[in-house]
Amino acid sequence: MNARSDPAEAAPDAHPRPPIVREVLLVAGLFLVYKFGRQLATGHTAEAFRNARHVWDWERALRLPDEGTVQSLLLHGDTLIHAANTYYATVHFPATAAFLVWLYLRRPAHYVWARRALAALTAAALVLHLLFPLAPPRMLGTTGLIDTARVFGPSVYGPPGTDQLSNQFAAMPSLHFGWALMLAVGLIVATRSRLRWLWLLHPLVTLLVIVGTANHYWLDVLVAAALLGLALAVIRVPRRPRCAVSHRRPEFRPGTAAERHELVGAGR
Repeated sequence: MNARSDPAEAAPDAHPRPPIVREVLLVAGLFLVYKFGRQLATGHTAEAFRNARHVWDWERALRLPDEGTVQSLLLHGDTLIHAANTYYATVHFPATAAFLVWLYLRRPAHYVWARRALAALTAAALVLHLLFPLAPPRMLGTTGLIDTARVFGPSVYGPPGTDQLSNQFAAMPSLHFGWALMLAVGLIVATRSRLRWLWLLHPLVTLLVIVGTANHYWLDVLVAAALLGLALAVIRVPRRPRCAVSHRRPEFRPGTAAERHELVGAGR
């Protein structure tokens, strides 16, 4: 017997979509603000490396796992480390964009919620990037880690002093992990499939990739998760999609006395 499909999975909810032009302008504005923050972060190289040494010492004091353990697993084969570098370079933005587009088209109410959560997380991250510039572990010689993207490729970063596209001293918090975690949480909340929990594999793989490629510390991940948790605690989660068709049993209404007498007579 074939299982019935869930109408909430098959059809979009009835919540009105926000105007597309407004949404494009909002996302573009957030992108420009974030890029402007990259310019404000320039000139903090010494502070970024000083903070990196502090973070490394804090992790050892807290007895967190050594990032080198994850990197050594990835270095077992060129194919594995190349795949990790490719995942880091190509999945982050496209996956988040696809997540938002799907929510906009299929779950407009959840789209507004997810967009607000991502905006809050990104804004908080930008402030922290400016207040606490942090060089990633691949730049810190005392870690013993290598820059896997530079050695094995592909790499999305150039020399920090000449890179005009990204702030390489913005390791904490990790937006790679924060956005990946929001993607998983958003799809789990917005859908009803029994397999929706598999979306947690995305932040899990992202975690292993960003740590194993020496782009982030464990503390970067923990801070990103904490900031997202705060954002989700403040921003109201919309209700789960409901089925458009009611599956309640029809209400039993007894007939009149004459109808019951007629039925009894027919049964004799």
